Amino acid sequence: MNWNSHEFIWLDWVIIAVGILAVTWAVWRSIQKDKRLQQGASSEDYLFGKGEPWYIIGAAIFAANIGSEHLVGLAGTGAKAGVGMAHWEMQGWMILILGWLFVPFYQLMNNKMGKIITMPDFLKYRYTPATGSWLSIITLIAYVLTKVSVTAFTGGIFMESLLGLPFWYGAIGLIVLTGIFTVFGGMKGVMTLSAIQTPILIAGSFLVLFLGLSALGGGSIPEGWTAMIDYAKTLNVGEDGVAYGTNHMFHFSTGDPLYDDYPGFWVFIGASIIGFWYWCTDQHIVQRVLGQRKGEDNDVVMKRARRGTIAAGYFKLLPVFMFLIPGMIAAALAARPDSGFTLEDPDTAFGSMVKFVLPAGVKGIVTIGFISALVASLAAFFNSCATLFTEDFYKPMFKGKSEDTYVLVGRIATVVVVVLGIVWIPVMMSLGSLYDYLQGIQSLLAPAMVAVFALGIFSKRITPKAGEVGMIVGFIIGMVRLLTNIFTNTGKDIMSGWYWECTSWFWQTNWLIFEIWLLVFIMLLMVVVSFFTPKPTAQQIEAITFTDDYKKVIGKSWNKWDVIASLGVVALCAAFYMYFW
Repeated sequence: MNWNSHEFIWLDWVIIAVGILAVTWAVWRSIQKDKRLQQGASSEDYLFGKGEPWYIIGAAIFAANIGSEHLVGLAGTGAKAGVGMAHWEMQGWMILILGWLFVPFYQLMNNKMGKIITMPDFLKYRYTPATGSWLSIITLIAYVLTKVSVTAFTGGIFMESLLGLPFWYGAIGLIVLTGIFTVFGGMKGVMTLSAIQTPILIAGSFLVLFLGLSALGGGSIPEGWTAMIDYAKTLNVGEDGVAYGTNHMFHFSTGDPLYDDYPGFWVFIGASIIGFWYWCTDQHIVQRVLGQRKGEDNDVVMKRARRGTIAAGYFKLLPVFMFLIPGMIAAALAARPDSGFTLEDPDTAFGSMVKFVLPAGVKGIVTIGFISALVASLAAFFNSCATLFTEDFYKPMFKGKSEDTYVLVGRIATVVVVVLGIVWIPVMMSLGSLYDYLQGIQSLLAPAMVAVFALGIFSKRITPKAGEVGMIVGFIIGMVRLLTNIFTNTGKDIMSGWYWECTSWFWQTNWLIFEIWLLVFIMLLMVVVSFFTPKPTAQQIEAITFTDDYKKVIGKSWNKWDVIASLGVVALCAAFYMYFW
């Protein structure tokens, strides 16, 4: 047997088959045990699960984030552009805001108005019912544009590069497998699969990292790291003949070919706006911390949720090393003719590295973790789609239906979102590289939600109507910009005609700078509207903004170790920025 084969052998296939069966059995057993304890599941149990330990919550948040866009897009971006895209991955400090700031608000609202089910519930209470409904619509559209379509597309690429499956077989197969899993597993299945696959995914990815560095360094990991950085310094050559390199996160010179993608400090601000929306207000992330057991003490629930976000903050420091840097290693290896490693398409970097550096048998074990990660991430989106549609649209319109009916409606809504996501794939493929496309779409959706959530919490004077106007206008502007991106090749094409010349500032402005100014515009618009519309009620202000109740809840739910652990996340993020400045 050739243990160092660069392809899958029979042993890997046997391990994959046995591993998938074992994971399926473990998830099924966990679901059945949970159902016996609950004595029958409700739609709420199906969608949210119940009071998991903090480390399971942390693993679930991390697993919900890791998808095929990381295995394909992030590694591919690392191969092409180095560490610039790490701004969107070094967001562990942002997850702390979810635990320390938002979780207490959600818990206070649970106490005063009943259980918070979705993020639109939050906005309906602070602003107007229409504001919450618009958030549901925007979120569902976002899942079509950025989640289902991207995951299906990149899942197909990954399965093709790793297992040799034809692209559409891998893409459709992943969706069907996840659909079956979501239907029968619900949130408990997602949480259980997250706990299983997270350690496999982390261990497997770091094996790829270390063995890749060893191969690049002739058996020495430190020399491999040096060789990777030295090669990255020779890349990104401008028209002036200067090699600006891809080994740093900030690109300040306008002559740098990567300046338009990562312009100076603007990139950090823009990535933080997306991070605030994604980690603190996006349904499929926040849903991981909303479950609790009936009769539990509020302080216990909040402490568990916060510690789950702290754990997720540490986990979130890993993807750069798990995926982006292996992409950089792949590029450096491919540049050496004597390495035996080839890389025709950067998006296949990670799958190619798995086959090249891992020994037989280990490939199979690691692949189980990767497939589980893809399913867990996509299942999280499916579950959130079902939650949003069922709780925010169907239940209010059709009250008193059976729990089975609500679950069925959620599943149908998920199927519709999946079909729309697949239809969008051809358009997505025309809008640039994968990870750039993903962040570009998120930059158009995030400002409206960041403005509405942030001002709703930090200002008592923002009126309900202002939140509604900010959400609607911000979304419309973002979608108009998306249409111009489609027609103008993301602003790169030269467009003739008076209309395009008069509006060039709108469609040619750098995407990150556009995102920042859109956020500023929406916030100013909300302030102006607040001068001319009725003030929020005392009940709205009391439940949402910083009150004495809020301070008491915060103070009773943490200790010094929570603070120390949180500061550790911040310190590690800062150290990474200092090294790759």
